[in-house]
Amino acid sequence: MIAAMMMCASLTAVDGDTVRCDGQLMRLLGGGVPFQWGIDTPEIGSHAKCIKERKLALIAKGRLKELLEERGLLIEIKGYDNTPKHRPLINIYRTNGEEIGAKLLNEGFAREWRPDHRNDWCGD
Repeated sequence: MIAAMMMCASLTAVDGDTVRCDGQLMRLLGGGVPFQWGIDTPEIGSHAKCIKERKLALIAKGRLKELLEERGLLIEIKGYDNTPKHRPLINIYRTNGEEIGAKLLNEGFAREWRPDHRNDWCGD
């Protein structure tokens, strides 16, 4: 698949690794490759497995929200997930070329995601 580039009139953080672009839910890859590797952030609200995960999720979402406030962000669609909604799998680039999901990973707000690997946000 050839990547498609786009911009959004409205771009908001849903959680630490999901954004809403003009109403469409999109999943951050963090510079990753669809279905091979990407990023994962703690689950928010009732999807969290413990209080610690819920708190970490709010912190990750807050950091993503800060990063999305920058003007001139560019979104690259790399594929679509296997859910019924077929969410776009994306990388978001800042004007300096830095990928936002990779920045979250480097700053400790996200962890690497791989197929069949679950991150434990509730442990030590």
